[in-house]
Amino acid sequence: MPIFSKSAIATGDGNFMIDHVTLASPKPDEVLVKIKAAGLCHTDYDSLNWGKPIVMGHEGSGIVAEIGAQVEHVVVGDSVILNWATPCRKCFQCKEGNEHICEKNSPVVAGANGYTEGHAHLEGTIWKNTPIERSFNLGTLSEYALVKASAVVKNTSKELSFPAASIISCGVMTGYGSVVNSAKVKENSSVVVLGTGGVGLNVIQGAKINKASKIIAIDVNEHRLQMAQTFGATHLLKADKSDKGLLEAAEKVKQMTDGRGADYAFECTAIPELGAAPLAMIRNAGTAVQVSGIEQEIVFDMNLFEWDKVYINPLYGGCNPERDFPRIISHYESGVLKLDEMITRTYPLEDLQQAFDDMLAGKNAKGVILFN
Repeated sequence: MPIFSKSAIATGDGNFMIDHVTLASPKPDEVLVKIKAAGLCHTDYDSLNWGKPIVMGHEGSGIVAEIGAQVEHVVVGDSVILNWATPCRKCFQCKEGNEHICEKNSPVVAGANGYTEGHAHLEGTIWKNTPIERSFNLGTLSEYALVKASAVVKNTSKELSFPAASIISCGVMTGYGSVVNSAKVKENSSVVVLGTGGVGLNVIQGAKINKASKIIAIDVNEHRLQMAQTFGATHLLKADKSDKGLLEAAEKVKQMTDGRGADYAFECTAIPELGAAPLAMIRNAGTAVQVSGIEQEIVFDMNLFEWDKVYINPLYGGCNPERDFPRIISHYESGVLKLDEMITRTYPLEDLQQAFDDMLAGKNAKGVILFN
């Protein structure tokens, strides 16, 4: 039986509407999920301008409503977290252990936010009598989502609420994973975090989990800096918007790190002009990490690379959902990783515009859309 699902539809011209789509039953390797909560991030806002209609949303949690014949790892009624980096487990990168950059299924690597083999069958979601794609293979800003089985990770925690679970699958994973999986931050090291929004706060949490001894949070927003302290920052540094490339802030970082710079610096602002800033913050042979997904052209002063510095640009924190989501949940249950505290405000789907406005104004660490 088809299901009618109220959804947020990006119309491709910078706008969106709340309308209904029709979902079919899952194919053998697919799962139909009743969405209970969907986290918001800037990618959701960006999807308004992808030039085509799309069911919005790529962070989410919910309950399995129906499964395909080949699905074995979840059953109807299971609580699940959705993962947008659906691996094929057969391509070169998957075999190398890089499932997050799957060459066949990734909506970023393989599909440029378009339809890939990691997307449930296109005809399974219909809008205005026409098949419609789902953002990042998911489309979580909808009462129901039809997804590949590889996009579903079982949530076995009895403590983890649907809103808290929903934010794991992008912002939390990206920040935490960039520290733990990509940079592999060492115990007793020094870490700088540029930008303390949702992703930056999870970089801070990852650094704390990896037992960094000094975690320096940098932001222009005093409120966000105070929030950073509650999530584990040991030092706060308010930046000046007139500080080009944050070079003055970098000098202050050096003063705080024995005159040489931090061991690691993570850029989490998504501001192209700050793409090179983490290089100025680290010591010789330190590691700079571009977390926020800057894709614009950036001019680098090669002096910032002196000497033996490493600059990396990981996607999704090197996520392996079957490995990483349970670890994040375990950290949450043990009290060393905050999720509930990160959700500043929740909204009904009808208030999506207000949620975007609050996000763009920097009012929220994370906003979450709730469904009945």
